[in-house]
Amino acid sequence: MKIPVLLTRRLFPEAERILSRRCRLVRRLAEARGAVGAVVQLTDRIDARFFDRLPALRVVSQCAVGVDNIDLEEAGRRGVAIMNTPGVLTEATAEMTWALILAAARRVVEGDRVCRRGAFPGWDLEYMLGTGLWGGTLGVVGMGRIGCAVARRAPAFGMKVLYVNRTGRRPGEAPPGARRASLGRLLAASDVVTLHVPASAGTRHMIGRREISSMKRGAILVNTARGSAVDQQALVAALRSGHLAGAGLDVFEREPWIPGSLRRLPRVVLTPHVASATRRTRGAMAETAARNVVAFLEGRPPADRTVVPGGRAGLNPGRAGAASAGGPAGRRA
Repeated sequence: MKIPVLLTRRLFPEAERILSRRCRLVRRLAEARGAVGAVVQLTDRIDARFFDRLPALRVVSQCAVGVDNIDLEEAGRRGVAIMNTPGVLTEATAEMTWALILAAARRVVEGDRVCRRGAFPGWDLEYMLGTGLWGGTLGVVGMGRIGCAVARRAPAFGMKVLYVNRTGRRPGEAPPGARRASLGRLLAASDVVTLHVPASAGTRHMIGRREISSMKRGAILVNTARGSAVDQQALVAALRSGHLAGAGLDVFEREPWIPGSLRRLPRVVLTPHVASATRRTRGAMAETAARNVVAFLEGRPPADRTVVPGGRAGLNPGRAGAASAGGPAGRRA
């Protein structure tokens, strides 16, 4: 008998086929009381109420790297394993980070708007001056997989790299010459500051009014991590005053809402949380999330990282049948 697994959102067909070989897909939470696994996405709130509605749940596989939408403590108390997909979106996110750096520095979006509305006044020596990157310093806040991938691209643009690393260890994939610094030193010395930190109480507004005021005048701030890391009001004030030359933002504090104060600023490049949005990468995320569930249910190591171990992996076929019928399934057996 196939094991019931909830899909909170539609996945790519390839990912659903991976699940379907072993699992029965349930697409409505109201019909998922017996579900043993769930594949969820960033817009889903996975909390005590969610767990209460799925008493047989053993594993939740997030189709993303961030897990700030999941109550990890509650999952741990209930013995529910939590998995995510950090390994497959690194390069795509690094590419998008550099797209935002270049667009903000060279005022690409502004120039596009000028041309589209027929307002190009002709070449002029001082027209629409941007920020050159060659010979400058890139400050990377968070040198995990994505931060390292962004830093590795910096030498191609002639940039030196400073970084802040939460673990205190030097990242093995950092480019030669990258130097660790305090956050204060990094902000004061960097021409571009790019954020690659998870959402947590410790990172909320870690770039606030004081930090932004300590940045180099004319610097650029880029965020492809989580919107909560930046105090948006402080950022708007710094851009309006001219203290910062520009910003590139793929994430926002209250997604999908973006305040008009940000949208009206000409020197800000805004994208709708699409840093990992290539067909290859999003497809790999969905397939990895599917394989994580199947691996757990079969008692094998997951395709990617386990955030919360949960109960013992593997599922007795008899217990799967009980869960399918809506009966309770032991989570810790």
